[in-house]
Amino acid sequence: MAKKNLIVGQSGGPTAVINSSLYGVVSEGLAHSDEIGEVYGMVNGIEGFLEDRILNFREALPGDKLEYLKHTPGAYLGSCRYKLPESLEDPVYPLLFEKFEKLNIGWFFYIGGNDSMDTVSKLSRYAAMINSPVRVIGEPKTIDNDLVNTDHTPGYGSAAKYVASTVREIVLDASVYEKKSVTIVEIMGRHAGWLTAAGVLARKYEGDNPRYIYLPESDFDTENFLKDIEKALEKDCCVVVCVSEGIHDADGTFICEYDSSVGTDTFGHKMLAGCGKYLENLVRERLGVKARSVELNVSQRCSASLISAADQKEAVFAGRFGVQAALDGITGKMVSFIRRTEADGTVRIECGLEDVNAICNEEKTVPADWIINNGSDVSEKFLQYVLPLVQGRVEVPLGEDGLPVFVYRK
Repeated sequence: MAKKNLIVGQSGGPTAVINSSLYGVVSEGLAHSDEIGEVYGMVNGIEGFLEDRILNFREALPGDKLEYLKHTPGAYLGSCRYKLPESLEDPVYPLLFEKFEKLNIGWFFYIGGNDSMDTVSKLSRYAAMINSPVRVIGEPKTIDNDLVNTDHTPGYGSAAKYVASTVREIVLDASVYEKKSVTIVEIMGRHAGWLTAAGVLARKYEGDNPRYIYLPESDFDTENFLKDIEKALEKDCCVVVCVSEGIHDADGTFICEYDSSVGTDTFGHKMLAGCGKYLENLVRERLGVKARSVELNVSQRCSASLISAADQKEAVFAGRFGVQAALDGITGKMVSFIRRTEADGTVRIECGLEDVNAICNEEKTVPADWIINNGSDVSEKFLQYVLPLVQGRVEVPLGEDGLPVFVYRK
C-alpha cells in the first residue's frame, strides 16, 4: 500500500516567520520518509488547491534551498483569503476530499490566523462526518497576536521587534529640531492592540517618546487626545504617539472612517487605513503645530532584517510539533504556545494542542488591566509579556550585490 502524502498551505496576511513555520512542517515531513510519501504545497492556499495548483517540495526546494525559507519573508506558497461555506453540505467539501484522495493525502496543514483556523475547523469536521482518515492541523500565524488559547503566535515577536525598532528611529529623527511637532505612528491592529502596544519598547527611559499609546481595546476620544498632546507639548517640543489603525470612538465608529470611505474585504471586515492622517490634520488645525503621520503598513510584517530569533525558532518548532502530532493521529487541533516561567525568571515556551473549534472566530485582546492612564498607555505587565518574544537576531545572508538573498517560487 502506497504511503500517504502530506500537503501544506498558507493563508491570510504574511509574517516575517510564516515561512519558518512552513519550513518546520516540510522539513519534519521529509524527515519521516518511512511514513510520509511526498510533501506537497498548495499554491495560494485552499483556493489554489481547488484549481489544482500544487508543488512538490522535493522538486521545488532541493538540497539546502529549503533552509532559505527560514529567513525569507512573505508567503513562499502564496496566500489567499478564501472562506469556505458555512454549510458542510456545500458541494465544495466532497470536491476537496476527492482531490485529497486523488493525491493520496493523509495529512493537511494550514498556516494562518483566525480565518484560516475557520478553514481547519470546517475541514476537520467534514472529515469526521464522512469518516475520512485525513488528519487536519492548524499552524498559528498572525502579527496581530489575536488567536485565543495560545500565549502568543508566530509572527508577532518579529513584528513587535520591527515596530519597537522603527518607532525608536522615528523618535530620534523627530527630535532633531527645537520646534513644536507631533508625529503620529499608525500601526496595524483592528480590534487587538498587541502590535501597537509594542511601541512601548521604543522608550529608553521613563517619560520618553512615544508619550502615548492608543489601542482599540479602549474607546478613543479626540478631545481627550488633543488635551493629551497639549499637556505633553508643555514639557517637550517633540511628541510622538502610537495609534492602532482600529481605534474607534464610543459609538464604535473607526476613527479612520471620519477621513475616508472604508470598503470591506472578502470576509466582510472593514479595510482600515487613514486614522493617522486624520489625527495629523486634526492636530495641525486645532493646535496649530507641525504634525505628520507615519503609516508603517506592510513593512510591519515583511521585514526580514529584524526577525526575532526567538520568533523564528518557535515558528519552526511549531511546524515540526504539528507534524509529529498528526503522525500520532491527532486532528482538528491548532498548535499552541504555553509559557513557563522558571524560578530565576527565565521564560520557556512549550508547544501544545488546542481544539481549533474553540479558536476560530474568536479574538484575544490586550487585557484591560494592561491598559493604563485612561487608555493612553500600557503597563509593566505588558513589558514582561513581550520582552522574551523579541529576543535575538537572525543573520540574513547577503548576495554579491549586498542585498538579502531570499528563496522565490518560480
